[in-house]
Amino acid sequence: MERAHREGFDEQERIEVRASGPLEGSVVIGGAKNSVLKLMAACLLTEGTFVIRNVPDIEDVTVMAEVLRAMGVTVSRSGGALTIERPAAITPEAPYALTEQLRASTAVLGPLLAGAGNARVALPGGDDFGPRPIDMHIAALEIIGGRFEISGGDVYATADNLVGNPVLLEFPSVGATENVMMAAVRAKGTTVIDNAAREPEISDLAGFLNHMGGQVTGAGTSTIVIEGVEELRPVEHTAVSDRIEAATFLAALGVAGGEITLLGARPDHMAMLCRKLGDMGVRTSSDPDGIWAMCSGRLRSADVSTLPYPGLPTDCKPLLVSMLSVAEGVGIVTENLFSGRFRYVDELVRMGADIRTEGHHAVIRGVDRLNGAPVRASDIRAGAALVVAGLAAEGVTVVSDPHHIDRGYEDFAGKLNALGADVRRERPGG
Repeated sequence: MERAHREGFDEQERIEVRASGPLEGSVVIGGAKNSVLKLMAACLLTEGTFVIRNVPDIEDVTVMAEVLRAMGVTVSRSGGALTIERPAAITPEAPYALTEQLRASTAVLGPLLAGAGNARVALPGGDDFGPRPIDMHIAALEIIGGRFEISGGDVYATADNLVGNPVLLEFPSVGATENVMMAAVRAKGTTVIDNAAREPEISDLAGFLNHMGGQVTGAGTSTIVIEGVEELRPVEHTAVSDRIEAATFLAALGVAGGEITLLGARPDHMAMLCRKLGDMGVRTSSDPDGIWAMCSGRLRSADVSTLPYPGLPTDCKPLLVSMLSVAEGVGIVTENLFSGRFRYVDELVRMGADIRTEGHHAVIRGVDRLNGAPVRASDIRAGAALVVAGLAAEGVTVVSDPHHIDRGYEDFAGKLNALGADVRRERPGG
């Protein structure tokens, strides 16, 4: 059920977006949400004090910190750094009140099996764009000695001894790859993950585990080898930058025009996206400090297909759809990873976009200009994409449920405004 009628949008917290001139300046790209959450989970592997730097101040990190605190772990923040103190004895349980807010909470399964020998984790929630079952996680962890039972909405896991074994994933699942890596690092013998996910966040986690004393090789390729070790130690680590946040500002540049520098962004992590943006008229190049980008004139349409890394990330698709909505020509977008991830399209259509969806495909006929309208964010990236679309809309675009955006972006409105955009965060009574 919707929390309020559209007529009541102005009574809720919201983001107001107005079309603005070319973007100009630089923006700091923060640490990767999809890496930091897994690094936090990995701190469950052994007792001691960890420090993770370059941590964005976002809601998903706040919730993961509460998940760890519920287990008896101390988590504190100072600026962009988290200090995580894992005691010798923890309560290896993640309650539903927290996991319903965060799908990444499943990342605690592997480290709890390895670090505590058992776990009870409530089945997770997270973004609303179709089912993403954890069957693959469980099946992979069973191969190396985990035992599982699902009852009453909880996953119960135990392991007397984890033993290295070959693990063949039927799909290069990021979450399953990470869970097996974190469990296998303490298993007896060698674990080989075939058809492993190759995302940069996987390599970041492998670096973290190796710094702890683990022996992980092959991260970033489709075959990862983990030699189990008996002991691990707490470490300090700086998280990799967030390629999806960087992509979001590139999308904003595409619809608003201008010239910006993304400080800290990694062009080697975004090669396929930058190639596709080049086809659409956004110029990018490596900069000593990150990525330089420029866009002048109207965008050109292109066809887009999401694929596992190094292909185009599914998280970038809503942003690309917003760009294609105002591009010249017709573009076809195909979603190959998740069902239901076109739910934000109706909101773009409310703004005047010409989009037709059928199954996993969307056909977007670019229009000269969108129109401001009240719209609702359904997930992190959809919310960001609606704000981006508002930069190319006449009038005012009002995005409700901005808490979704807060889950993945630190001070999104402030960073856009620093580049010359007109984006306001409005709160009831304030």
